[in-house]
Amino acid sequence: MTDASKSSKLFTRLASAMAHAVGRPIAFILCCAIVIGWAASGPIFGFSDTWQLIINTGTTIVTFLMVFLIQNTQNRDGAALQAKLDELIRASAAHNRFIGIEHLTDEELKQVLKEIEARANEEGRELSGDERAEVAAEAVRDRAGGKTDKAA
Repeated sequence: MTDASKSSKLFTRLASAMAHAVGRPIAFILCCAIVIGWAASGPIFGFSDTWQLIINTGTTIVTFLMVFLIQNTQNRDGAALQAKLDELIRASAAHNRFIGIEHLTDEELKQVLKEIEARANEEGRELSGDERAEVAAEAVRDRAGGKTDKAA
């Protein structure tokens, strides 16, 4: 195992543990207690600039670090969910063309959705599951130039 892999696994474990810890109610209560304690100490320190700087600096640092922590955990969770969905598509009778559509642009995805909805509204009827899948697959194939058609 390489040093990069070891450090990546260490970071993943630390990020997961930290995200779990700060997502608990006790963490919120602790933060509230800190803010209440800081506010209560205002008269003692005369509501000085230093007193204000302490909470501003502390909250800025925590916010800065939490942005990266949250982004890391969301990236991992999103990638894991996508892998699970792709495997379900691959292992089922669903169209494999849907694997990888998360790489389409927002505009391409909106167009796929519009085409599916337009087809569903034709003749005032609902599309069957197979019809909906076929329309979506055709739209995806057209938009992605066949890039997502892995096993068709």
